[in-house]
Amino acid sequence: MTTTLARAAAKDTAPAPEEAPLTRLGLGRTVAELVLGGVLAVVLSLVLQVAANHIGTDPGTYVPDALVNLASAVILLVLFTLLAWGWAARWPSWLKVAGCWAALSAFATLLLAIPLQATRFYLGGSSVDNTFRLQYLERMTAGHSLADMNYQGLAPYYPGGWFWLGGRFANLLGWEGWAAYKPYSILWIALATVVAFVLWSLVVRRRLALLASIATVFAGFTTVAVDEPYAWPTTACLAPIAVLAWRVFRRRGRVPAWTLVLIGAYLGVCGITYTLHLVFGVLVVVVLAVVAGVLDVRRGEAAGPVVKRLLLRLVVVGVVTGLLSLVTWGPFILAGGLGEPNVAAHFLPDSSANFPTPFAPTSVFGVLCLAGLVWLVLRARRDQVAFPLLTVTALVYVWFALSTLALLAHTTLLAFRFVVTLDTVLAVAGVFAAVDLLRLVPGLFRESRPVLVTGFVLAFAAAVSLSQASVQALGDQVDTAESDYYADGYNAKGQHDPSKDGAWTGQLISTIDELSGRPRTDEIVLSAYDRLLSFAPYWGFQQTTPHYANPLAEYTARNAEIKQWAAAAGPDQLLQRLADSPYHAPNVFVLRRDGGKLAAYLASDSFPQASPVAVEKVDFDPALFASPRFTQRDVGPFTVLVER
Repeated sequence: MTTTLARAAAKDTAPAPEEAPLTRLGLGRTVAELVLGGVLAVVLSLVLQVAANHIGTDPGTYVPDALVNLASAVILLVLFTLLAWGWAARWPSWLKVAGCWAALSAFATLLLAIPLQATRFYLGGSSVDNTFRLQYLERMTAGHSLADMNYQGLAPYYPGGWFWLGGRFANLLGWEGWAAYKPYSILWIALATVVAFVLWSLVVRRRLALLASIATVFAGFTTVAVDEPYAWPTTACLAPIAVLAWRVFRRRGRVPAWTLVLIGAYLGVCGITYTLHLVFGVLVVVVLAVVAGVLDVRRGEAAGPVVKRLLLRLVVVGVVTGLLSLVTWGPFILAGGLGEPNVAAHFLPDSSANFPTPFAPTSVFGVLCLAGLVWLVLRARRDQVAFPLLTVTALVYVWFALSTLALLAHTTLLAFRFVVTLDTVLAVAGVFAAVDLLRLVPGLFRESRPVLVTGFVLAFAAAVSLSQASVQALGDQVDTAESDYYADGYNAKGQHDPSKDGAWTGQLISTIDELSGRPRTDEIVLSAYDRLLSFAPYWGFQQTTPHYANPLAEYTARNAEIKQWAAAAGPDQLLQRLADSPYHAPNVFVLRRDGGKLAAYLASDSFPQASPVAVEKVDFDPALFASPRFTQRDVGPFTVLVER
């Protein structure tokens, strides 16, 4: 079906002989570069990560910062020197391209691997959102099929494509999911950088593609967007895909069918990794198509053929997008999940309440973004790159406005997630502005060489400054990764503080395994320690926060069920209520000892409060578990209770 539609869209108009090729690379070259560049990026990233892990510097020093700043400066110096003086002009094209792949992969990898060399955790450790990310990867590592990260037997809600591949990566290494998360995340950041370079190479010259990819890396790191390694790849690739889509829709003659498939494949990857990016990406593509159609009609072309041509192309893109997205969304849709209450978007941080202004000239990155904004406005009417990038920029602000209006419906559009989209587009545009300036300024002077040398020095200095700013921006996340506790109850600093819940993780897991005797994937746990399920593939009776809970799970009703258990008159009634539960009841309780009671903690949605989660303590009387059906053991501040 897709092939038929693609052929129809490709033949919708006879080719105009004067039209230049739509892309700078053909289908075969594009596929080869995506595959070979991807393989090189992954292999090189893993090799460099192994090397970085052998640095052996303890946490708490600036040695990693010094090393990564030196390594980054060397890579940037080599790249900028080769670009400025054309010393690689006579190299074979395959060597130059492979060199770009290697440099970009090494650059992105080392910016993460060296600062994180002392810890087994990725940025942010096991804290905040990483709690559910590690849990999801543990789930995918424990089984080969897509599944909800927490609830047994439910179709998954959050797209699991990235995590499913991560599970296979962990299986290949023979590691637990939480331990594989760091190397897997870093290699994806490296891979995304190389893929972005290949995509940019479709629409701009190689040199510009390389510079655009470097700017993309800086945007991802200075905003710490790389802390979401499953979301960053689609952010990094949106800009070149938007430029490609604009070219496709502006072309009156034939377009290669594979370009439509590529755009659809990008949106499909969004669908199986990060739903918000799918919605925004579709908005970008549709708006570009509509604008292209309006311009064609205004220039005298009949509306009917224009609509037919563009609609056919959109249908091809849509079919590919839909087929890929259904891989992860199909089971949830078939289970009726779209009709269930959903509070995932009930979050309004400060960064969503204010329109983003990354172009404030208070830093090198701000100046770069300001230059990009000026370039976009000045060049949009006559440049096939500037207009789609300006469209993406405008749509980010439209999304912020719509998100604010959505408050009237007691929800948001999570606008803060697109701050990095804006930063990336403006940073890339800033690079294009700098290149145009370097072409223009030397003509104003008799001696152009000193001007070019000055431009080179300023560009290199700015790149080094941005590289160091990237490292500094990761500082807090690295500190957390070094301080959080591993599954064995120790952290990267060798600390084992019994007053910290994480110090008891290993003993909690071993105690559950010993008292239960069941496989970990057969356990359903109600835990007062939210990170427990990040380190072992137990099923959870309740997700730690409603915003990451599956809408099919009936979060509020489950909270009420827990309260009913706590209100039981005795062990027999508790056991009966567990048996009568409409949900898979827990067979393991991990509760906190508190004032002679055993406490569980229930979260609920408190939107639009800045902290959108309210926590309620529910006390269980220890006498409720005074039955031969339960076996129990105290572990640190917790009591583990297992139903036999």
